[in-house]
Amino acid sequence: MTRFITIGLLETAGLTPAMVALDAMIKAARVQVLQVELNDLCGVVIKIHGATADVHTAIAAGRCAAERMRGQPVATILNRVAENAVPAIDSPEEFSPLIQQTVVFRGDNFNFNESVNQCPYLPMNQSPPPALGFIETQGFTAVFEAIDTACKAASVEVAGKEKLGGGFVTVIIQGELSAVSSAIAAGKEKVEGLGKLIAAHVIARPSEAVLKLLPKL
Repeated sequence: MTRFITIGLLETAGLTPAMVALDAMIKAARVQVLQVELNDLCGVVIKIHGATADVHTAIAAGRCAAERMRGQPVATILNRVAENAVPAIDSPEEFSPLIQQTVVFRGDNFNFNESVNQCPYLPMNQSPPPALGFIETQGFTAVFEAIDTACKAASVEVAGKEKLGGGFVTVIIQGELSAVSSAIAAGKEKVEGLGKLIAAHVIARPSEAVLKLLPKL
């Protein structure tokens, strides 16, 4: 990390605001992902790097997107990171036994310039989905009811599921934009009375960075 002069940090409550913010950042400026790190209290921090102006532009776009999602974003930009601070910022790969999953995803595990047909999220020779839909709740019952309703409402597929701790669960669907939009709209209506809706959102033309960082089933 010592070779990166400018690093941007954006932290949100919930996976959905984080992924929406990441998509906005990648589309707003020429930046790369260093890491995405989860904690066991539903927090997600995205670490990006690039030219100083690009990092500022990306963080502004990501923060705006997360605020619209009520993700309670906290952001900062680190210029000329102190070498002796690097061990705390550059986290090693880590598996959390508490939430039974990997909690540090390293950007240097990916080549963001490779073609979409090489993306490990997609089968060989399959194009990326036109849209992704996210339903995030606090409580399993609510998200299971919501995703069942969503899948019955339109022709979509479940792409992944993530548990963040604190009872936060996210299910991601994929498909055509109109179908995903209809499915998410139908699903979020089923959450009330079963749990707390954290987020329900659709990303059209998701960036490659988002696709590569999506949780798998």
